[in-house]
Amino acid sequence: MSEQTPRINAPLLDQFVGRTIRLVGKVTAVHGNKATLDSNGQVIAHLDRDSTLRIGSAAELVAKVNPDRSVRVLTSTDFGDNLDMGVYGELVNICQQYKEVFYDS
Repeated sequence: MSEQTPRINAPLLDQFVGRTIRLVGKVTAVHGNKATLDSNGQVIAHLDRDSTLRIGSAAELVAKVNPDRSVRVLTSTDFGDNLDMGVYGELVNICQQYKEVFYDS
């Protein structure tokens, strides 16, 4: 079985330091190999060489959480510019409320 990747957002980063996670956010800035995303709070992402994030677009990151709350991107997927981040926030809440269904805590 592959490694579990819990769905989180920025407020939950502290709980997942050292772990691989899934995070969706709106890309607000891209500078070289770093990007800033809004996922119910700011997230700094250290991009891999294959990442092609677009400002204003939503992106899903599979990433490892660093001790400084930034993330090191392993893979990324562009979700376009029409994603309802409120719905994603609710999904994160459900995943955390029923974590035994979605991943081993």
